[in-house]
Amino acid sequence: MRQLLLDTETTGFEPGEGHRIIEFAALEMIDRKLTGNSLHLYFNPERDIPQEATNVHGITMEQVANEAPFRERVDEILNYIDGAELIIHNAKFDLKFLDHHFLELGKKNTLQYAANAIDTLTMARKKFPGAKNSLDALCDRFNIDRTNRTYHGALIDCELLGFVYIELTKEQISLLGDDSETKKAKQNKGFKHIEAKNDIVAKVSETELNEHLHYLKALDKASNGNCSWFNQVKDFIES
Repeated sequence: MRQLLLDTETTGFEPGEGHRIIEFAALEMIDRKLTGNSLHLYFNPERDIPQEATNVHGITMEQVANEAPFRERVDEILNYIDGAELIIHNAKFDLKFLDHHFLELGKKNTLQYAANAIDTLTMARKKFPGAKNSLDALCDRFNIDRTNRTYHGALIDCELLGFVYIELTKEQISLLGDDSETKKAKQNKGFKHIEAKNDIVAKVSETELNEHLHYLKALDKASNGNCSWFNQVKDFIES
């Protein structure tokens, strides 16, 4: 499945109050590895950027004054997200802004283009109820290096989100072994693409296959319906 780690930075909290997206970033991930295909854009918001917002993401009006407005890059974004599964931390916020910008330009809502959206904040709250589940808190919990994150930039947040998503869904790939490739990538400053190795295809018996499918069913139940593998073979199991 084609997945996109996605984040935006804005001039404020409410698009209905005239606030705008000023940074968009998305990193393509296939089979839990980055492909190198990314989209990173800055926009002239055609309005001021409040100092309170700059204090969060570090973006000033001077830095984006010569960038194109969102309307001139909208088709590039729509083509990039088309058919993909979006992975977003606090998806409600980003989708609210994207939907607002798309609709005012005569486009459809985001999820009319993307296949669906996974909210890692919702996942984290289910996994760690009552705990802090900001991106910073999750990086600390999973021992992910965030020393390069001076500000809440969309691009670096996507990179960190990749690590967080892998950790949040690690149970779903436990059958593959110790996830050593993720550990190798985690030791580096960025989320690096790891070349795929030649796989050995093994034949399994019908009994082994049934045991595997029922194990996936148990994983799906334990993850509150978030086991992607189970959802792909659900009809087969229930038949």
